[in-house]
Amino acid sequence: MKLAVLGSPIAHSQSPALHRAAYGVLGLDWEYEPIEMAADGLIDFIGSRTSDWRGLSLTMPLKRDVMPLLDAVDNFATLTGVANTVLFASDAEHRTLHGFNTDVVGITNSFLSAGVRSVSIARILGAGATAASALVALAQLGARRVVVSGRSPGNILRLIEIGDILGVDVQGADPHGIEDGIVPDVVVSTLPGGAEHRYRFSVKMRSSAALLDVAYDPWPSPLAADWLEAGGTVVPGIEMLVNQALVQVRIFVGGDPLQALPAEGGVLAAMRRAVGLPN
Repeated sequence: MKLAVLGSPIAHSQSPALHRAAYGVLGLDWEYEPIEMAADGLIDFIGSRTSDWRGLSLTMPLKRDVMPLLDAVDNFATLTGVANTVLFASDAEHRTLHGFNTDVVGITNSFLSAGVRSVSIARILGAGATAASALVALAQLGARRVVVSGRSPGNILRLIEIGDILGVDVQGADPHGIEDGIVPDVVVSTLPGGAEHRYRFSVKMRSSAALLDVAYDPWPSPLAADWLEAGGTVVPGIEMLVNQALVQVRIFVGGDPLQALPAEGGVLAAMRRAVGLPN
């Protein structure tokens, strides 16, 4: 079977290392490749896949663009309007495309693994596709107030609407990161890897609020470096990548994000080793 991760840029992606390690443990001779893909090429690419294709992982900028192409989506994809996983399902007559959002679980489990069990107030930096997944994950951890710093009013409005569904008070903040005195329990940065940021947070905030930075290349990101300098807790983006990829492997192998893999502990250990993480 064939699989791929699509996005732009894609050369830095660690997804191939993670998936190849997983399928190796599972004894599956499956191919998984990175493919550079812009939004305008997505329709033709998906439509031209042959019957030996099992599915796709999607990263920026494709997570929203894929939604109109899908025949069915899971609850997280429906809520966020974002899918990062596509499963090709075929019967005797035709093929259907099933979309999933595994980023929500990836973020939730990364916080739990770092000892963050509950959240009351949170802050999200950026307001794009990953921010929507972060908002849902934070709601699952109990957040009731989330402050979002983003440059797109339309994207912030979309997050406010998701917050209304979840019972979370979502507020827009200064997009340039001027601190407003609110000290959250956690901060989630969805800024691109290596991007310089304009956010200036106090030592008090950086030392008390746990930061999950979804970026992982280069590492540490400028924001994570600021947090570490203040002695704060930082959850690296590679943890989120591993946690969401494990759920993707479940989907590609068994079609169900909730069904554990055979010997899943060994699969996860191999995936972590593949990207240099301790078990």
